[in-house]
Amino acid sequence: MGGFLFDTHIHTAESSPCSDLTAEETVQAYHAAGFSGLCVTDHYNERIIAQWGFSSWRETADAMLLGYRRAAECGARLGMDILLGAELHLDGSKNEYLLYGLTEAFFYEYPNLHTYTQEDLRSLMDAHGVLIFQAHPYRGASLPAEPWFLDGMEVLNWSQMRDPHNDMAEAYARVHKLLVSAGSDCHDLLDVGRHGIITGEKIQNMAQLLAALQSPETMLYTMMEA
Repeated sequence: MGGFLFDTHIHTAESSPCSDLTAEETVQAYHAAGFSGLCVTDHYNERIIAQWGFSSWRETADAMLLGYRRAAECGARLGMDILLGAELHLDGSKNEYLLYGLTEAFFYEYPNLHTYTQEDLRSLMDAHGVLIFQAHPYRGASLPAEPWFLDGMEVLNWSQMRDPHNDMAEAYARVHKLLVSAGSDCHDLLDVGRHGIITGEKIQNMAQLLAALQSPETMLYTMMEA
């Protein structure tokens, strides 16, 4: 198989309490699996923020970024490219959204994104060149968002416990002409490298990831077909 493997959806134990793998364990496992890089999309929601209970937003943002920062340090040692994203859960919704194009400074400057309306979040993301992809849009109680709110949809998501209905996600994305992505949704070793994207050029920075997500030449990868 030619090209470079990149996972668009992974979690770390440092910033996502539901993950069983630390950032270093995750990066090492992906390095062994032959991936050139990955995007850390740790959970961003009211429950986790309340669980931390920090008195300042700076402390909260530090906690959100800890997994990414440790993953980036490990990636630098191994020659892997580690980028920053987030999996945002808006208050009052069952859906989760993968955000691509964020910076560390953005986390500090715009607190409590989970409290935004869809309209306000869409406007803010557009102003900063951030893409919104819905994660696992048919898994559990999730339902696909209105197309105007989305740039793309995760049409390959790995789930050990629940059927993500990838076929339904792909059909929705095609009908509404949304961009498509694939991610492992990695939380433990069994999840490592299940899905991702394949690119002809190595993804080394966020601009290249954004371009890859918008390119018709980017291929979706699944371990089961490798």
